[in-house]
Amino acid sequence: MDKTKILIADDEERMRKLVKDFLGKEGFLVLECSNGLEAVDAVTEDPSISLLIMDVMMPVLDGWDAVKQIRQFSNVPIIMLTAKTEEKDELKSFSVGVDEFVSKPFSPKVLVARVHALLRRSGMGNTSDEVITAGDISVDKSAHQVYVAGEKVDLSIKEFELLCYFLENKGIALSREKILSSVWDYDYFGEARTIDTHVKKLRAKLGPKAGEMIKTIWGMGYKFEE
Repeated sequence: MDKTKILIADDEERMRKLVKDFLGKEGFLVLECSNGLEAVDAVTEDPSISLLIMDVMMPVLDGWDAVKQIRQFSNVPIIMLTAKTEEKDELKSFSVGVDEFVSKPFSPKVLVARVHALLRRSGMGNTSDEVITAGDISVDKSAHQVYVAGEKVDLSIKEFELLCYFLENKGIALSREKILSSVWDYDYFGEARTIDTHVKKLRAKLGPKAGEMIKTIWGMGYKFEE
């Protein structure tokens, strides 16, 4: 079976090696380039690239302009990896077509988790991931069924989608706004606190032991931890 191909675009060789080493251990084939123009050319010439990790500050062509050009012909998932941490920079990244935003310094393990989650959401992950497990929880995405300790649990559509989102982002702190935009889509204009209501119902249906894996991060949102 061919390996999933990921392109890392960063002018720092040390950073490219760090990301390549961690993704390589996960079985990915990692390609490298050192500026935005090389990234555009690589995606143009190789449509089999499944995901792009892009730095912002690069010579020749910066990450934002590179993403703008790539979005003219490709919907390849893109993670922006950058030391620019102001809200305006994050918003600009999303406005040009970036799917995820990871700030430097970062945990390589968290980056790998985001790569897996983004590939799954884009339909490019391994089909074996149709069944997701965590502790006593087992989710069959294709059959739309959830089991806790072998017992079937009936969830609403949004509760099911919310649980899948938590499982696909295990260990990652998720703001209410991020959850809302990802599970309810960006065109939803409701109150972010609606997440609290759905989480409360989801915890109750999962039961005390499984429900406790959905941790509250006060003032921010939630994190799923086994």
